[in-house]
Amino acid sequence: MSDLWLLPAGIEELMPADALRLERLRRSLVDLCYSFGYDLVSPSLLEHLDSLLSGVGKDLELETFKLIDHSSGRQLGIRADMTPQIARIDAHVLRSNRPSRLCYAGPVLRARPQQAAELREQFQLGAELYGSPEVSADAEIVDLMISCLARCGLGPIHLDIGHVGVYRSLAELASLNKEQEVKFFEALQRKSTPDLELLVGSLDLSPELSNSLVSLANMHGPVAELADITAQLEMFGSSVSSSLENLRAVIEKVAKTCPSLDIHFDLSELRGYHYHTGVVFSAFCEGFGKEVARGGRYDSIGAVYGHSRPATGFSLDLRQLLCLSVRNPIGDSVILAPPVGDDEALEHLVVALRDQGNRVVRKLHLGDDWDMEHVDKQLVLGNDGWIFKELPSK
Repeated sequence: MSDLWLLPAGIEELMPADALRLERLRRSLVDLCYSFGYDLVSPSLLEHLDSLLSGVGKDLELETFKLIDHSSGRQLGIRADMTPQIARIDAHVLRSNRPSRLCYAGPVLRARPQQAAELREQFQLGAELYGSPEVSADAEIVDLMISCLARCGLGPIHLDIGHVGVYRSLAELASLNKEQEVKFFEALQRKSTPDLELLVGSLDLSPELSNSLVSLANMHGPVAELADITAQLEMFGSSVSSSLENLRAVIEKVAKTCPSLDIHFDLSELRGYHYHTGVVFSAFCEGFGKEVARGGRYDSIGAVYGHSRPATGFSLDLRQLLCLSVRNPIGDSVILAPPVGDDEALEHLVVALRDQGNRVVRKLHLGDDWDMEHVDKQLVLGNDGWIFKELPSK
């Protein structure tokens, strides 16, 4: 019986103060998304496994908890990411031919964490813009993401932005088979130049292509240096040039909507490479070693549901942001009221105070002082009716 209170590894509970902070953060960010024109949707926590893992969701198989539906005998899955679900809603339920803006906020559960020391239960919030291939759509998503992080009270934000089209085009020119591409991709994510040189050395490639593939690991830095990288890679054809032009255009738009944002390009920034099709980006804040939000373009994400169209979006973990955001006191005033009785004026006053947004706690009996350390005012009966009695500050 001594371990009944233990929770599974990677699962944590939130106590009253943090639970309230999380809820207020959720409300604030959903309202912010709504102010940008994004409609809130709430997909189900549980789905048929074949639906949950279709399309881009297939990359989440090892992270998805699976169980059997005793009603139908079919396999079910608990969502590990909400992006595939939002794609299904846009493609199959809404089926609009106009651009649609959707946001979401809810728990996701992962069978194993993606990174060391990461919680398996997260509270994911994000936004998706469907139906527009425009650079302005990507810039709007980045603007909204940065605005969400700013509202959380995080310090200066640093944005890393890249484009999967550059790597994908160079890998195609090198005729990498599936096994070679997996090894090269893993080495590139580690920015391991020796491993990249070893892999490229085993291929029959031109010196220019070999050097560029290895140099991808170091193709990152201030935006001003992107022009030199573009000149270096333009020899590899229109596909590479088009990707770099698209990246430059998105950066220019973002710089206008977020003029104080610290932006760096990174051509080895390939998170979500298997389903992203264009720009990819990650946001970082001072003193924290991993990204606090990520996103990118994933055109044709709804194809598996019969309605393929352009898409771009971002997501973040509210539980993580809760730990990083400024932990100001809740600061709510608490009014202590007498127990329920026959005084109609008191009952009407309590209802009115709560309707005005006040926190009113009723005594359960006359001697009940609830938790006086958290009470700021007390309703007492005066000569002219019920009045507030101010209590000494704690």
